[in-house]
Amino acid sequence: MFQTYSQYTPDDQAVWQLLFERQMAQLPGKASQAYLDGISATGFRPDRIPDFDRDLNPRLQPLTGWRVCAVKGLIPNRAFFELMANRNFPATTWLRRRDQLEYLPEPDMFHDTFGHVPMLSNQAFCDFLAALSRIALRFVDYEEAIDMISRLYWYTVEFGLIQETDGLRIYGGGILSSVGETTYSLYSSEPKRLPYHVDTLLRTPYIIDHFQMQYFIIDSYEQLYHSVPEIEATLEGLLVS
Repeated sequence: MFQTYSQYTPDDQAVWQLLFERQMAQLPGKASQAYLDGISATGFRPDRIPDFDRDLNPRLQPLTGWRVCAVKGLIPNRAFFELMANRNFPATTWLRRRDQLEYLPEPDMFHDTFGHVPMLSNQAFCDFLAALSRIALRFVDYEEAIDMISRLYWYTVEFGLIQETDGLRIYGGGILSSVGETTYSLYSSEPKRLPYHVDTLLRTPYIIDHFQMQYFIIDSYEQLYHSVPEIEATLEGLLVS
């Protein structure tokens, strides 16, 4: 599938700008520095929906070897992890309407690109994604193992927090693309904020229809990558038992 850029209307561009400017107004001091650096490195602009082939990939690929590829929407596990294992990040090309600014039942292009792509400029994070995807392909026919990998992906790539020198920051794309959860994840007294622990993440169910009740905090992106052998060993133990 290709991104047909000419199909985006002036109103699509206006919605993108509204979403972009609304999030960027609150992310300094809340988003991970790696993410903010990635916004600049990948050339995101408020006034222009990213053109994957002309704008985004020529900037992204020289940084980490990753590229963004267009997909229709949610895709099967095997196809998803095959793309990621080969350093292709799947992103849908449709953008939410004005009456969908606050909630969508499934990810749109703003979530997939604004939320996730800037972090693809960080090498350690990218190496974690590729390695996790290779593990997922090994276990793709085992439903329980894929459920556990999905939990870990959810609490890191989608809803992860990181402890940086200046304080707790966000790197999960599901938070970074949500105007409400950006503040809630860091400052609300409701959710638990727990240290990153592989076995705990693999066994903690997640929710998809409201803000999370727990977040997990990493110390560095290298910590994520270095936890890959433990993830694989834990899944191997599950199959043996």
